[in-house]
Amino acid sequence: MGPALLLGALSGAPAVAADYAALPGGTFASVLPADGKAEPARIAPFRLRTEPVTNAEFLAFVETHPQWRRDRVPAVFADGQYLSHWAAADALGEGALPRQPVTRVSWFAAQAFCESEHARLPTWYEWEYAAAADATRADARSDPAWRERVLNWYGRPSRGALPAVGGDADVHGVRDLNGLVWEWVDDFNALLVSTDGREQDGADKLKFCGAGAIGMQQRENYATLMRVAMLSALKAVDTTNNMGFRCAKPE
Repeated sequence: MGPALLLGALSGAPAVAADYAALPGGTFASVLPADGKAEPARIAPFRLRTEPVTNAEFLAFVETHPQWRRDRVPAVFADGQYLSHWAAADALGEGALPRQPVTRVSWFAAQAFCESEHARLPTWYEWEYAAAADATRADARSDPAWRERVLNWYGRPSRGALPAVGGDADVHGVRDLNGLVWEWVDDFNALLVSTDGREQDGADKLKFCGAGAIGMQQRENYATLMRVAMLSALKAVDTTNNMGFRCAKPE
């Protein structure tokens, strides 16, 4: 059984119920143009989890899907640091409080969790579109104060304890997209960064974010491009102490 089929077999039934917010979709000026040059992204209406998945929710998932415990998960689906901050394979402890966002989860584990509640990870365009909002605007990226808040978060040390989920809701009713944890997206491995601008008009259009994106001069794009660089450097088995996730569903 290949990894994709095995991942589906390991997903099983839902572990928890969750709140999802409806986002209208539409066209969106992504930092990664759809044609690699200037074409806007087109996003169908979808629903997004209002908060990142928490330690308590992921614990409920591994209790009902014990194949995703850290002492049982196949090495092909997670590296050796998977859920390593938990007190035990089936217990959170002081290093992983129930309402903190779950971290040290691989892309495979995140996708399996989402599948268990009949959802999936959001695409990059869906995540970027949602994360552009603030409390009153669907797209606040041109606001210097919005950009500064995101950049200030990036500058904070990642070694401290994470806050609990439940920040202020944006205009869509979604919380904590900026300022809490990095988040997996479904197509993270299509965000390939190349430093050779000669490749950008080649056949491999998945490399469109390379030199063209890295060379953008608009400061308002910098915060988002940092996420692109982070995601493009990862493998699906990787886990980090500041990478969490949330799920999405079609409308």
